[in-house]
Amino acid sequence: MPRLSLTMKTGTVIQWFKKENEAVQKGEPLVEVLSEKITYDVEAPASGILRKVFAEEGLDVPVDHAIGLIGTADELIPQEVAKLEPVPESAATAPTLPKPEEIPERVLASPAAKRLAKELDVDLNQVKGTDPKGRVVEDDVRLFADRLGVKPRVREIIPMVGVRKTTAERLSLSARTAPHSTVVMEVGMNNAAQIHRETRLSYTEMLVKAVASALREHRIMNASLDGEQIKVFEDVNVGVAVAAEKGLIVPVIRNADEKSLTEISSVLQTLVEKARRGELTKDDVSGGTFTITNLGMFGVDVFIPIINPPETAILGVGRVVEKPVAVDRQVTVRPMMQLSLAYDHRIVDGAPAAQFLQAVKKILEAGSF
Repeated sequence: MPRLSLTMKTGTVIQWFKKENEAVQKGEPLVEVLSEKITYDVEAPASGILRKVFAEEGLDVPVDHAIGLIGTADELIPQEVAKLEPVPESAATAPTLPKPEEIPERVLASPAAKRLAKELDVDLNQVKGTDPKGRVVEDDVRLFADRLGVKPRVREIIPMVGVRKTTAERLSLSARTAPHSTVVMEVGMNNAAQIHRETRLSYTEMLVKAVASALREHRIMNASLDGEQIKVFEDVNVGVAVAAEKGLIVPVIRNADEKSLTEISSVLQTLVEKARRGELTKDDVSGGTFTITNLGMFGVDVFIPIINPPETAILGVGRVVEKPVAVDRQVTVRPMMQLSLAYDHRIVDGAPAAQFLQAVKKILEAGSF
């Protein structure tokens, strides 16, 4: 398993392009591997025959562990290599056999009862059988489950692997380590809506420009906590959360503060298309300093996002909706939007976070992109 990034510890084998005993040429794609949120086609390091596949598709394998063997057609596979099996990182110790007193007694149960007990996670040892021979039947399991209020039957099991696993680990780390605080602000989108109608530029593209400009003036929001130091970044690299087929992914627009709104639109559209085709590279998703996540297209008004570590903050964007507002002591209907800024309170206090959000609001309301 190749090390495809400095932080990579394991990789997931997505698919093999060759089968065992098929010829391979040096430099041709041999196996697809998932590292964090990006898939790579790993090239064959040598020409020969794929003699042995150690890591089946879907398996997580530690970095530098053997996943396959290339040799010649008549080459004998050493016995110790033939027995080589990938071991997950979590398998620190071998399982121990239960003590005799811990082994449950055999339970007489019908096949239907056993199947239902497995679905409902019911211990058949605790269910009393009611048929004439004392055997546990399906109705016994169902009544027992109803009485205890156990979980419903499982329709599908989705493995927590790949992008979904990486996202879960990163967001769990963020929730555990960064004390989140949030400020919410309503923004008038009259001018932005007019630009949207006239140019078809998206609100997300305008938000990237507004956020990048505000980050240039409020540098503490463009920072990261490293041990006991706060690193304030020179580059303003804005990530935009995208719901791709394999899960949530955040492509990054580099130096967004130096780009025009038209340039941001072009770069973002390219990145979104690559994300949905599963073609993003490592460079496309690394180096972000701030993230924007937009759920407005789903009719969401306000939500509290989780910071994308190791960044300082993330901006949640709600829908643009026509609503009555007071302007110059008169009630009028205007397009409005809610912004929610979640920030790491170890790095930023409430006042500078609110000032940053005010700056974003000012740019959006003025339409000065």
